Amino acid sequence: MAARTNRLANESSPYLLQHARNPVEWYPWGPEALDLARREDRPILLSIGYAACHWCHVMERESFEDEAIARRMNELFVNVKVDREERPDLDHIYQLVVQLLGRSGGWPLTAFLTPDQRPFFAGTYFPPQDRYGMPGFPKVLDAVSDAYRNRRGEVEQTAQEIAQAIERAQRAPALAAAAPSVGQGESSDLLRRASRQLLARFDDRHGGFGTRPKFPNTMSLDVLLRRGALEGDRVAAESVELALDRMREGGIWDHLRGGFHRYSTDERWLVPHFEKMLYDNALLLRLYVDGFRAFGKPIYAETARELVGYLFAEMRDAEGGFYASQDADSEGSEGKFFVWTLEQLRAAVGDDPLAYDVARLVFGITAEGNFEQTGATVLSQHRTVEQAAAVLAPDAGQGAAAHLERCREALARAKARMLAAREARPRPARDDKVLASWNGLLIGALADAGRALDEPAWVDAAARAFALLERKLVRGGRVGRYLKDGAPGGAKAERGGAAADDVRPGFLDDQAYLGNAALDLYEATSDPRYIEVARAIADAMLAHHWDEAVSGFYFTPDDGDALIARTQDVFDQAVPSSASMAALLCLRLSEVADERYLSPAERQPVALAPTAVENPIGFGQTVCVLDRLLRGGVTVVVLGDAAAAGDLTREAFKAYLPNRLIAVVDPARPASAAAARVAAEGKPARPGTAVAYVCRGRTCSAPVTTPAELRALLR
Repeated sequence: MAARTNRLANESSPYLLQHARNPVEWYPWGPEALDLARREDRPILLSIGYAACHWCHVMERESFEDEAIARRMNELFVNVKVDREERPDLDHIYQLVVQLLGRSGGWPLTAFLTPDQRPFFAGTYFPPQDRYGMPGFPKVLDAVSDAYRNRRGEVEQTAQEIAQAIERAQRAPALAAAAPSVGQGESSDLLRRASRQLLARFDDRHGGFGTRPKFPNTMSLDVLLRRGALEGDRVAAESVELALDRMREGGIWDHLRGGFHRYSTDERWLVPHFEKMLYDNALLLRLYVDGFRAFGKPIYAETARELVGYLFAEMRDAEGGFYASQDADSEGSEGKFFVWTLEQLRAAVGDDPLAYDVARLVFGITAEGNFEQTGATVLSQHRTVEQAAAVLAPDAGQGAAAHLERCREALARAKARMLAAREARPRPARDDKVLASWNGLLIGALADAGRALDEPAWVDAAARAFALLERKLVRGGRVGRYLKDGAPGGAKAERGGAAADDVRPGFLDDQAYLGNAALDLYEATSDPRYIEVARAIADAMLAHHWDEAVSGFYFTPDDGDALIARTQDVFDQAVPSSASMAALLCLRLSEVADERYLSPAERQPVALAPTAVENPIGFGQTVCVLDRLLRGGVTVVVLGDAAAAGDLTREAFKAYLPNRLIAVVDPARPASAAAARVAAEGKPARPGTAVAYVCRGRTCSAPVTTPAELRALLR
């Protein structure tokens, strides 16, 4: 007899498919579920999560696979499952509800809605019985259903009040846009004021912000790096170094394969939540490369190389796109794939006592362990190899150098053998969606990092991934949300026959991230076609997401689903706000191609400036866009064919220039100059040699012809 499935079996989302065999009668979000709720006057139980979410898996095992709980859910509610990566528009709205009710947001998100989509109660994870100071899920189900049946007036009033609060929250960016813009007195010390706020929350001992849980907060570190490197703030610069060093040393970093886990459960970066997200690794790749540019520390370049090695080995599909995430759980247990006991270490390294001892000391593997009372250890850089060598041979004397070299070799053997042994373990699942937005983040980071670290294969990989998305997801400049199994994502029933080539437009992050990636590829390759693609995406983005009345970008397109609110995504979460990235795309295009993009680049960020400098932890990317607007971009224009311009562009990519634009214009190719019209205008070429101009705002240097001269100008 075939296993029972619910309606999620017809979906393409890996997260929804994980729940297709639950006894819960799940529906995907759509007309069928909404019509049923209205017709039968039943409240909607909305559950939002994602495939790599540990607590989503816990709630599924405890509640959604429980026959008695599922029966109660089916009797009382219309149950709707949503993949937040597939439908971030819904997640934006209902996460806000949890926060409006005074609770912390997160996943799984559990919201109860009236049939017309208005929420009246919401939370996140609920245990199956009263636990952790929370009511058991069956108790919640009964209480919510009873309120809906017997106290409808109270429910309607609550739903109305929450709907009004959501509307007010969405009006706030528009009200800011109508307010006086930031004045010169406020803008002249933008980074100083923002950094002061960030440093007040900085952990001076372990690096990062706050205590626990501790997230990378990449955009906030970017603000501090700008302040430290561009304006000479020693405390800001040292804070970024501390964070980069401690994250790399901690258990949030995978010391065998490379790549960063999602966040640390403690203040020391030691024990992570083990899922690996594509967006974290894309953002951290760019940050570590910028750290290498700013500070010159080889470990930052090494981190970037190992991170890319992980992505290429485990997160890339056959067509060149990159998967969304890797799960935290395997064999029903979080982190089991990644942690080590002394017995497992000994079995992995075999008859090699020096490799065993060096790995044990360097990675901090002990009999007691450091992970959830299991006797297992999350690997971290507990000691350097030099310190381990000193522990093993404290009296080495003149033989210390040779002993240290033997220890280095032993550590390399141990890591290789441990990785091979780990590869034989049951692997965590992967969410194999190829999301346009997160791939856009990675494509841009790979293109930039590949030029900075002289890794041309990375640039090639970025171009291949971009070509895949452009071919399969971009239609008339509009970017679809994701690919699954090589086809645009969505319900399987909608993906056959003549409709197979139809691409439903995605959201603002898809447009903005991929448009910026196109410009990163232009800088890395000098191919002017990427400017034209970026312009097409920006034009469609302005047509469908920009609203003149609010002087800002909406997250959802003007022809998207009718929901209870149309949100503006102005706050950074784990990824930069899509509104700030849309402004950045327009700003970069105004610097290289056409000044008409400047107005939409300025209006929303400048209006948000007073709020952003007071709360940079939530507006880090907006602060970075404002810095580019107010300080002015640094445009490096190189005239000459690609071969002749190679040494000059290579030099430009080495420098830490966060507001940089590199435009290579070949005078012999009219399309090259036409695509980069603004950057190339008024800059004469020299026949037979490549020349470079460095422009800060509207002031340009005299032409230079050697890398040394360009280096001096960039400094």
